[in-house]
Amino acid sequence: MTNSIRVVFFDAADTLFHVQGSVAELYLHHAVQFGFHHKPDSVTEIAQAFRRAFREAPPPVFAVTEPAQIKQSERLWWFDIVHNVFYRVGMFERFDDFFDQVFRAFEDHRAWCLFPETVSTLARLKAQGFELGIISNFDSRLFTVMRGLGIADSFDTVTISSLTHAAKPAQQIFRIALEKHAIDPEEALHVGDSLREDVEGARKAGLHTALLDRGATLKQADVPILKSLEEVIPLLDRIE
Repeated sequence: MTNSIRVVFFDAADTLFHVQGSVAELYLHHAVQFGFHHKPDSVTEIAQAFRRAFREAPPPVFAVTEPAQIKQSERLWWFDIVHNVFYRVGMFERFDDFFDQVFRAFEDHRAWCLFPETVSTLARLKAQGFELGIISNFDSRLFTVMRGLGIADSFDTVTISSLTHAAKPAQQIFRIALEKHAIDPEEALHVGDSLREDVEGARKAGLHTALLDRGATLKQADVPILKSLEEVIPLLDRIE
């Protein structure tokens, strides 16, 4: 390695992989099976309601510690969000059955798709001697998704909010991830797609950081902006 970085951390969803289609399309696909009335603008309405419900939800941090309790807390957290969505766009009688099905659907790796350069970028980083980790507010279904997508073995550590009792952008979740690698903050780079959760959180915790902006929506920002994960390699070469 030619610089001081020893570990590269990544966000998970919308950084390494993304939903097949969209969340709204998947919700609608499952909801109509249980009695939801499909309208021409249902996808748009569900998408708008989901963004609002997700934004208004509390951080996915729970007081429980037992694995079964954590999984139940995660499920209830998502139940409230999805219930909020359909409360706004149209509730239906068999909502509970729908939620059971759609919650399981997002644990299936077939609901997700790797970005084209994910596997090759991870392989190149490993070949250059970097340790790799994930820091994510995804719930424990992440482990099943990663195994299904074939990337679980690429990572030395996975740090998620529900298991660490802290959620991005809180500094604590980044510090816990650093401790797993026994490194100082300046020895790590964190890459993610959220200015608030990834960039601001990592920066406050003292890590190097970069924003993944695949759609080139930001023209300028006080942070390195990457259009794809491939640009992590030359960025590391520039970090002293």
